[in-house]
Amino acid sequence: MASPRVLTLSEAVVRCAQAREKGERLALCNGVFDLLHVGHVRYLEAAKAMADRLIVAVNSDRSTRAIRGPQRPIVPAAERAELLASLRAVDWVVIFDEPTVASVIAALKPDLQVKGTDYTPDTVPERAAVEAVGGRVVIAGDPKDHSVTEIVGRMKPPSES
Repeated sequence: MASPRVLTLSEAVVRCAQAREKGERLALCNGVFDLLHVGHVRYLEAAKAMADRLIVAVNSDRSTRAIRGPQRPIVPAAERAELLASLRAVDWVVIFDEPTVASVIAALKPDLQVKGTDYTPDTVPERAAVEAVGGRVVIAGDPKDHSVTEIVGRMKPPSES
């Protein structure tokens, strides 16, 4: 059964507007989140500490394949969204199909776009989209010591020579 915290973009727009009316600060994180690991949890908890509400935008299966290759995702988008929605730091989750999260930013108008430490504020691809809605980009989480690509690589049997 899907979580009630996994929303369509239209539902998220309504929830964000209601939160904004209450004076709540909104933060948005985004990513594939394939095989949830401790780096993801630390990133999301750090993002939540900066805002009253944390929205996580998850790449769809199609956009994940475009970014990560034909073997990914390992876990389908609906399941990744449900896992993320179960975390106490996460208020709402949306799944997006576009190559970037710019359309989600335009719709939700977050106060903060929070990216992991593999970025700097100047290298965030959607920085202009965030600034266009009056938000700002911030970096959060622990050093990029965890990676799904690395985990998957360790799971593969050694190739025979």
